[in-house]
Amino acid sequence: MNPNLTRLHSYPFEKLRKLFEGITPPAGLKPIRLSIGEPQHATPNFIRQALADNLDGLATYPTTQGSDALRGAIAGWLQRRYGLPAIDAASQVLPVNGSREALFAFGQCVIDGKRPGAKVLCPNPFYQIYEGAAFLAGAEPVFLNNVPGNGFASDFDSIPEETWRDVQLVFVCSPGNPTGRVLSQEEWQRLFELSDQHDFVIAADECYSEIYFDDDARPIGALEAAHRLGRTDFRNVVMFSSLSKRSNVPGLRSGFVAGDARILKDFLRYRTYHGCAMSNTVQATSIAAWNDEAHVAENRRLYREKFALITPMLSACLEVELPDAGFYLWARTPLPDTEFARRLQAEYNVTVLPGSYLARESGGINPGAGFVRIALVADTAECVEAAERIVAFCQKL
Repeated sequence: MNPNLTRLHSYPFEKLRKLFEGITPPAGLKPIRLSIGEPQHATPNFIRQALADNLDGLATYPTTQGSDALRGAIAGWLQRRYGLPAIDAASQVLPVNGSREALFAFGQCVIDGKRPGAKVLCPNPFYQIYEGAAFLAGAEPVFLNNVPGNGFASDFDSIPEETWRDVQLVFVCSPGNPTGRVLSQEEWQRLFELSDQHDFVIAADECYSEIYFDDDARPIGALEAAHRLGRTDFRNVVMFSSLSKRSNVPGLRSGFVAGDARILKDFLRYRTYHGCAMSNTVQATSIAAWNDEAHVAENRRLYREKFALITPMLSACLEVELPDAGFYLWARTPLPDTEFARRLQAEYNVTVLPGSYLARESGGINPGAGFVRIALVADTAECVEAAERIVAFCQKL
């Protein structure tokens, strides 16, 4: 067996299951799960119909590169969303089966684990796939702490020069999971400068980009930031996006990778052997989803309504603020985060995720400790009820 498999940590939800062992929540309170980032808004009917109308696509093998029509739809969306003048659908776009599998596979493709000191930079807290991708590619993860003292920003200059020399890949999550922080143009520029200096690849995870609270301040994306700086070839930059959060279809497993054509050419070759082509049925359905924005605007409206109601409720008893974007609240707890989550589950049947499960100790701290991630993915009434229970719980402490 690959010895690096033993380095993989238990997934956060497995840790949560163990934390809750022996608990019997109050029978009179229905369970409310705000721990997992699984969209629970209804899948739009036109997407369901598109899936049903294209079942004939199951009868043929799909190509790894995907159809011209799907890549064209994605390229068109990128141009509309980020104001990019042109995206080459043939060389700068590649469909994938959701951003999760692509983020993991990308690490296996671009990391040379035989190079001495191979490193991968990750935000901290972070999406655990980044760490697993580093380990299985034979690299060592390096964690960049995102802490409240600087608004959860990524201080790239805090990484020592000797570390940068060994970094081959940088994972960036913007809007961030779990903090909701969006990287600024200035932060992107600094990262691009460091990439030019040390020749590492940037993997920008942007799966929460379409859930934001101000139409005049949409989250900037990696390709948009690069284009503003005249980096029209998107040198060493690849972005990952998905329909899961945007269109409420997490089970469709549909996303894409876009950016540097040189990198995507090699990633396509890797994926041809990987055997992960998107089915023709899902491709046709995805075209319909990427070509429609009305359902995305309605989705944002529902999240905005929930955050407007619940953020002030929780801020009365917890240290929490409206994030830049995304559907998580990152709340500081008055108790150790694991104790807070266990007691909330035991006494009020509300599930939240301890922040320490989403981070690793780095620089002498676990930057997720003392926080919980609250995913406002359920309907408004259920989220409000959960918030009322959390407030009642906090008032007892």
